[in-house]
Amino acid sequence: MDKRLLVLALGTFAIGTDNYVVAGILPRVAQSLEVSIAAAGQLITVYSLAYALLTPVMATLTAHWPRRRVLLCGLAVFVAGNILTATQATFEFVLLGRAVAGLGGAMFTPNAGATAAALVTPERRGHALAIVVAGLSSATALGAPIGTLVGSFGDWRTTMWLVACLGGLAAIGVPAVLPHVPAPPALGLRERLAPLGDARVAATLATTLLFMFGVFLVYAYFSVVFDRATNGDGMRIAALMSSWGIGATLGSLGAGSLTDRFGSRRVINTAIVIVTLDFAFMPFASATMAGALAALILWGICGWALVVAQQHRLVGIAPALSPILLALNAAAIYLAISASGAAGALIMRGLDPHDLPFLSTALILASVLAAELAHRLIQRRKPELW
Repeated sequence: MDKRLLVLALGTFAIGTDNYVVAGILPRVAQSLEVSIAAAGQLITVYSLAYALLTPVMATLTAHWPRRRVLLCGLAVFVAGNILTATQATFEFVLLGRAVAGLGGAMFTPNAGATAAALVTPERRGHALAIVVAGLSSATALGAPIGTLVGSFGDWRTTMWLVACLGGLAAIGVPAVLPHVPAPPALGLRERLAPLGDARVAATLATTLLFMFGVFLVYAYFSVVFDRATNGDGMRIAALMSSWGIGATLGSLGAGSLTDRFGSRRVINTAIVIVTLDFAFMPFASATMAGALAALILWGICGWALVVAQQHRLVGIAPALSPILLALNAAAIYLAISASGAAGALIMRGLDPHDLPFLSTALILASVLAAELAHRLIQRRKPELW
């Protein structure tokens, strides 16, 4: 395994742990800060919204920086945000800490993917992207469940300190292992958003937005959607999160070679169809531990396979603009996550949380239409630069 890719994956592992662990400790956060579960869910919303909105902005502000500096600064801001979260006593300042951590993630993750793609030959691009994405997915298998267990046995703030330490370890590895990677062409914010005017890119990003909105509508309220299977037990919640993460790791690693071999279209469409069926039956499967485990493993494998294939599709449209395209895709993911947290809070006022997967099914199904539109547009036009 290329140690350069492993360092990048370690960084995404830390950021992924931070993003996903909050769902498992929401009840303790709400109790500690004396807010409702729905209000505590906004910790996920604020983190994700900061990530989504600041990704293209930070890409512009750091355009002239060496890639290693961007990655290292991103991790430093990420660690600072988690320390702020862990040390503040009021809900408002905890939200501020989540926003700072989201800023750090916005600086690191898109650059990690673009750097990985730049370090390998085009025929190995899918494999390299899969390794970096596997850092995020393995966070769901290891980081998030471990953090949930730590939070269930002690103070949830200890979980935030754990995440800060993971970010610090990744920061040590960046200057020690990564080579110099030339900065991408210097572009202004307008030029960086110009790809949105290309229908191929817009349709691909729409696929990401719809799919992620659908699946994270459930994940944002994981502990209550699966409460019939877990009975609120921290060990069971961690086990379910770990099963989802194991599936996610397998899916993201396997998707790299599958995409390199069969192309992104087959991987994307197959993954979406399977996840659609999975979510359609989830309200029934989530009632038992065995059913929840099966549903989550299937979701993990196919959902994360889609992430790799989507990145591969975007890089293939214009390889020279991969940092911009991956940054926009990351922004779409986190915009969907932030929207899902807010939407879930509103929906649960009039709908049983166990029925959330039904709404997710419709959104996920719509994403396959956007994916097929993107494929047809790509087939009609040759890759070009803006």
